Amino acid sequence: MQSPIKVVIIGSGPAGYTAAIYTARAMLEPVMITGPSKGGQLMTTTEVENFPGYPDGITGPKMMDDLEKQARKFGTRIAYDYVTGIETKERPFKILCGDGVLTANSIIISTGAEARWLHADGEEKLRSNGVSTCATCDGAFFKGEELLVIGGGDSAMEEAIFLTRYATKVTIIHRRKEFRASKIMLERAKTNGKIEWITHASVEKWLTDESGVLTGAKLSIQESSDSKKESLEVSCGGAFIAIGHDPSTKFLGGQLETDEDGYITNQYNMMTSVPGIFSCGDVCHSSRRYQQAITAAGEGCRAAMDCEKWLENQNM
Repeated sequence: MQSPIKVVIIGSGPAGYTAAIYTARAMLEPVMITGPSKGGQLMTTTEVENFPGYPDGITGPKMMDDLEKQARKFGTRIAYDYVTGIETKERPFKILCGDGVLTANSIIISTGAEARWLHADGEEKLRSNGVSTCATCDGAFFKGEELLVIGGGDSAMEEAIFLTRYATKVTIIHRRKEFRASKIMLERAKTNGKIEWITHASVEKWLTDESGVLTGAKLSIQESSDSKKESLEVSCGGAFIAIGHDPSTKFLGGQLETDEDGYITNQYNMMTSVPGIFSCGDVCHSSRRYQQAITAAGEGCRAAMDCEKWLENQNM
């Protein structure tokens, strides 16, 4: 019978690749399972300006490519596969993948989070066919169109600014008057002449023509709890949803402790409620406030070092 892998890293991105670099340099011969979205959320980020060491900025895909090369350099084996479940009652742990089953003495989970959808009327048929959650992936398909961006955080501002490269006009729709975006990102959006704003609004329904092509959105507008709701129809050739993310933890089947929203809660340093299983990055409760590449990378380092020490104490 084949010996268990010392450490399997589930998920890529800054946290996963950093964990891979550290565990590989510790001679733990890690195996990384990339998941369906190799590289994580940064694969859809146009420009990273706040990661130390890049004074001129770097694109998200280029950074992920560099991190993968570095992880491979130290001996990380990378499997382009996905995990459907894990079995944690006995060690070695079992990891159920699309291509088979792996056994491991320890696991580092860095599966990140997935973009949220509005679930407005008519949205299901328009996903990736007019309504998107990734401006970098789909923005170029909407040259010369009027576009909508729904959201009020940094990601919404970044999406809107990026889309002005292609659109004749970008309208940001936000359900409140105040925005969660950082001051610098909000100011960049406000000073962009192609961006307009609709606040106190939410999308009730996506509008299409007879062929099912997106033509606009029906909005519900209510300025206060005491005011009357009004409807407004806005036209658009495409829409981009930027309202946050949900942790990618469904495959765990409730075997690890999480918070009320499904983010993994680490019990001691980066260890989860199951000894020998660690988590890092945006999948963790500890990262909900930050969700930055640099904090994810830092947690990947911590998880790797905690994993290494745990394996040493277990004589594995």
